[in-house]
Amino acid sequence: MISPTDDHGASSPATIRVLTADDHPVVRAGVRAMIANEPDIDLVAEATDGAEAIRLYAEHVPDVVLMDLRMPRMTGVEAVRAIVAAHPEARIIALTSYEGDADIYRALEAGAQGYLLKDMLGTEVIRAIRSVAAGKRVIPPEVAARLAEFTPRSDLTAREEEVLFLAAKGLRNRDIARVIGRTEATVKVHLKHVMAKLGADDRTQAVTLALQRGIVHLD
Repeated sequence: MISPTDDHGASSPATIRVLTADDHPVVRAGVRAMIANEPDIDLVAEATDGAEAIRLYAEHVPDVVLMDLRMPRMTGVEAVRAIVAAHPEARIIALTSYEGDADIYRALEAGAQGYLLKDMLGTEVIRAIRSVAAGKRVIPPEVAARLAEFTPRSDLTAREEEVLFLAAKGLRNRDIARVIGRTEATVKVHLKHVMAKLGADDRTQAVTLALQRGIVHLD
């Protein structure tokens, strides 16, 4: 690979090309402003959802992607998985406000090389971009600590997650049964399995743990 040269023939560092994917204009504007001050980083495209991120990645093939996890149409985790499947060399940083260990695990399992919280916006993001572009993984200590809490016992089935989500919204068992088209007895069985997997003593504790760990979200 030939390095870019200036007018005098001297070598200059290659520019790191970045794609951001976030449905919040304020976040995109903040990232755009930070990158504008960095001579070695160039923002080549901005996506507002996961589906657009996949399309823009294929179009621009950036060096690094900053991917929000919660977006409309397609989540960031789904987008990460799709991009990495089509482009195994892709380098993606999950940038999100969620710090539950389940969220972190999903993003890294999908193929992300880094995981940053949005309150880390600033020099931490710039450092992460450079590190991931260089082939390194970026997991801040506080994120690593949450990831260490993760255990496969918290893996719920899609139906169990649905029941837990409805329980978190305050629905009673009979209401949950009506929503999912099953009997109330079936709902009770699902909740029993959920409590066992999360190590919860009751329904309320299961919901609290699920919200804290990012297994379900109410927004």
